Amino acid sequence: MKSSVFLCALVSAFALSGCNAKDENSTNKEHKPLTKPQAMIVTANPHATQAGLDVLRAGGSAVDAAIAVESVLSLVEPQSSGLAGGAFMVHYDNETKEIAVYDGRETAPAGATADMFLQQNGKRLPFIEAKTSGLSTGVPGVLSMLSLAHKEHGELPWKGLFTRATELAEEGFEISPRLFGMLERFGKFIPSTPEQGPTDAYEYFFDDEGKPHPVGYKLKNPDYVETLNIVSNNVDDFYHGDIAKKIAEMVQKSPRAGTITAKDIAGYKAVKRSALCQPYRDTQICGAPPPSSWLAVGMIMGILENGPKPTPEGASDPANWAVIAQAQQLAYSDRDRFIGDPNFVDMPIKGMLNKEYLKKRAELITPNANTQTYQVGNPWAYNDKPEDIIAGVDTTDDVHGTTHFVIVDTKGDVVSMTATVESIFGTTRMVGGMFLNNQLTDFSFQPVDSEGNPVANAVAPNKRPRSSMSPTIVLDKNGEFLMATGSPGGNNIIAYTAKTLVGVFEWGLGPQEAVDLPNMVARGEKVRLEKGATPQSLIDAMKELGFNVDASRGENSGLSVILRRPDGSLEGAADKRREGVIGQL
Repeated sequence: MKSSVFLCALVSAFALSGCNAKDENSTNKEHKPLTKPQAMIVTANPHATQAGLDVLRAGGSAVDAAIAVESVLSLVEPQSSGLAGGAFMVHYDNETKEIAVYDGRETAPAGATADMFLQQNGKRLPFIEAKTSGLSTGVPGVLSMLSLAHKEHGELPWKGLFTRATELAEEGFEISPRLFGMLERFGKFIPSTPEQGPTDAYEYFFDDEGKPHPVGYKLKNPDYVETLNIVSNNVDDFYHGDIAKKIAEMVQKSPRAGTITAKDIAGYKAVKRSALCQPYRDTQICGAPPPSSWLAVGMIMGILENGPKPTPEGASDPANWAVIAQAQQLAYSDRDRFIGDPNFVDMPIKGMLNKEYLKKRAELITPNANTQTYQVGNPWAYNDKPEDIIAGVDTTDDVHGTTHFVIVDTKGDVVSMTATVESIFGTTRMVGGMFLNNQLTDFSFQPVDSEGNPVANAVAPNKRPRSSMSPTIVLDKNGEFLMATGSPGGNNIIAYTAKTLVGVFEWGLGPQEAVDLPNMVARGEKVRLEKGATPQSLIDAMKELGFNVDASRGENSGLSVILRRPDGSLEGAADKRREGVIGQL
């Protein structure tokens, strides 16, 4: 199909203002620094946004606000993240122009084994059985990570950052439409009898008739109040006190008991890492190194820079979508094969971001779909230390159950943070008013592939599972903050995050227009296009170009974005697919 036939119908569907891509956000524009006091925050929930704004208004830093935000999200958006989960934070220091990454990814307990998710017949344990179990809980990392970041970038006392979350838990918060929808759809997986598993979550969310409390119902959480009182006084008490003992006891309950001990929890330490940065035109796009999968975001943008140039029609031309789909396929194929915990596996990180390698991968992109774009490459040949490692094919499940938020404080410091309990409501087991994560299901259930090759993301004691979380910060040519972005969405996070970068920097859209674009996820042969948001004309065009298209309702992102405009002001974008809210001082 020729793009000229396609143009304005698609533009209208996206509610864009014209048929040509805008250039006002182009990277060749000079952007003024953030010189006047201003601050912005974008989260997936109004309570969380307000909590963060209150902290910023009191003179708090972006990290201070992040602590307040996550403690509230743990309460009001428990299907997505929580203080018994994990996170990655990318932080920009406006004074030093440095970017650092704080890794709060959960770890497997010392008792974890490579075959823990296999049945006696050697087959994989069904995902729901693995999820709703003690087997799947990793040692929580988010509080250790927040504490580490606060020691380096906090402005306000730790204790006062949990005030709003404590008030909401004590006084009650109204169940939102999204939380209610999650309970309607996924409540059947929450154990309602002791035979099915611990019933704390069922008793919390459901009435005497077995129905979920309705939208607007004021839900109180006194157990979480107690947890917050402990944590706000001394975060170490989370890892060394009664909370740790109770988490271990809950994990070790039947059915499918796990092995976490209080000793495992006491031994957890968050890690500060150097950010990975990928040059793109005259910007630097930066994110978290492994076990995060941000490498794939960097690869997508590097492939696009070295691949076919986008046509002026931008989002209106299916040919541009075809290029993006193939760039995703190329990046996902490498990510799925090579990425794991850096303490356990060697990875061709420099090779995957090497300019010559990215050019070679980009050469595989054609006007029509082709099988070469979802075949794994050989980044080892472009690494500093080439190795002859045959990585096994990974079939890891990585499902939705995550949140993302972005913050710019009045000093110009920035936080881009993604947090998770892995799947919706984690394991469905609760301790201290918090949902325990099922993060260990982010490991490959099978330690070797069908040919006997070891899988990089196989389970091992004390290992961090590979994560799709990809919080991102973009710097301009002067090293100044330009954009922060990221999303929840399991394996789809990579594609969702890259979409905002493509929309703003490839197609010249504003951040909200970029977020509103249809979601497309091209991992392997199948290309999933967001049903209901993608015009039928684009679906048909992609099929005509030979892509194996699935118009799926499951492309549920939760993007949060802040962009610095050329005049130095901030512009935010919140994903309408969730309950995102932008707040500004």
